[in-house]
Amino acid sequence: MRAEKHPKGWNEIKTNDSWAIFKIMGEFVSGFEKMSKIGPCVSIFGSARTKPDHKYYKLAESVAKKIVEGGYGVITGGGPGIMEAGNKGAHLAGGTSVGLNIELPFEQHDNPYIDSDKNLDFDYFFVRKVMFVKYSQGFVVMPGGFGTLDELFEAITLIQTHKIGKFPIILVGRDFWAGLFEWIKTTLLDGYANISPQDLDLIHMVDTEDEVIDILDEFYKSSDLSPNF
Repeated sequence: MRAEKHPKGWNEIKTNDSWAIFKIMGEFVSGFEKMSKIGPCVSIFGSARTKPDHKYYKLAESVAKKIVEGGYGVITGGGPGIMEAGNKGAHLAGGTSVGLNIELPFEQHDNPYIDSDKNLDFDYFFVRKVMFVKYSQGFVVMPGGFGTLDELFEAITLIQTHKIGKFPIILVGRDFWAGLFEWIKTTLLDGYANISPQDLDLIHMVDTEDEVIDILDEFYKSSDLSPNF
């Protein structure tokens, strides 16, 4: 019988994986304890690279102010760019401003507009994403890159597959999102039937802060403000 061979260091890798479970558990426990106290919030996503003089930075700030005036807090990824704009708008409007930070090369650092007691740090993307999905009453998605698309399609997939309850997913900036939405409709739906017609209803596309709050208010006329699972 041939001896089973493993790459050098294999046993050490397995041992480290086992101990990592406790670090992962610790992030979940800490996140759940802190996030469960923040109250109804809306997450704002978008590029960390957007500069303060860009129209979408300014719009994200205005959207965040409107969200706070509507009675919600704001959650972002805690970094610069659109995330900073979201926290800044919430802070200036006197509302709850939450940052779910993660250390990344080149572009991630805490922005100064997060409430000091609501500034959370994560090592694991998947733990951080659970916090966004569980404690957000809506996703407002500004123009962004791969990370923004990841968070967007994660939420759509979880709602589509009934793993979480439905909540508003709002794409802000038709000039940015229209091409993607058209591809989803003409290719995923009409061309290949890889999604159902009703899946398009999971997404709203708007241009203004007033449209954002109108969608949130209309949805929560008949839905509870509570964690999503």
